[in-house]
Amino acid sequence: MSQLGIGFLGGGQMARALASGFVKAGRLEADQIGFYDPSEEAAQLFLEQVAGSRLLANEQQACQAELCLLAVKPQVIPQVVAKLAGQIAADTLVVSIAAGISLDYLQDQLGTTRVIRVMPNTPCLIGEAASAYAAGPGATAADSERVEHLLTAVGLAFALEEHHIDAVTGLSGSGPAYAYLLIEAMTEGGVAMGLPAEVAAKLAAQTVLGAARLVLESGQHPSALTDQVTSPGGTTIAGLGVLRERGVRAAVMEAVRAATERSIELGKKED
Repeated sequence: MSQLGIGFLGGGQMARALASGFVKAGRLEADQIGFYDPSEEAAQLFLEQVAGSRLLANEQQACQAELCLLAVKPQVIPQVVAKLAGQIAADTLVVSIAAGISLDYLQDQLGTTRVIRVMPNTPCLIGEAASAYAAGPGATAADSERVEHLLTAVGLAFALEEHHIDAVTGLSGSGPAYAYLLIEAMTEGGVAMGLPAEVAAKLAAQTVLGAARLVLESGQHPSALTDQVTSPGGTTIAGLGVLRERGVRAAVMEAVRAATERSIELGKKED
């Protein structure tokens, strides 16, 4: 049996998405992944989605892996770190994806300085994640390289100072939900104009996918790309006029701000 490379604490959606992504990308074999979750339902879903992974007996086993990944909700972090305090092996790197939970808090509570804070998002499941990470003072260059190696296997990853991570949470951590809302609204608009629902949904999703890929691959600013498809008196300018009139741009900016502030609030509750 392979050595346990990653021990997940928490077997929820994000943990499963990351584990599946790492295996699909060939970064780890499934039997190098262990996890612990007290929920039988979550454990079963993890075993089904990451076939060959190992269900661990307790939290302590997860923190004996080469990399212990804290994938629990921020509200649960205090109970989890209390059980792990003083239990982290000297050669174990701790990675947390809990929104709002600071490096200082984790280091103080766990008694280790080899800690890296990560904010991924669920498209890691298909290799299209947008992630960022911030390393604690005790994390080595090799630790950061390992985390980046894993994250880039499932999408884009950026090394940032920790004070940026809450904004990343508000933008890309929560961002898939904003995109889903846009796709849903575009779909409903198409259906209202007479398109079959299944066709409208696929057209909307592919349009958002294609537009996003064009931004990334062309290197052009979104406003420049908007200009390219907006002709005087045409259909696009008519649609954009409604979006501007209804304040869609301001609403999306406000959503990112609200999610960022919520991330900050979650961290303050654990101080």
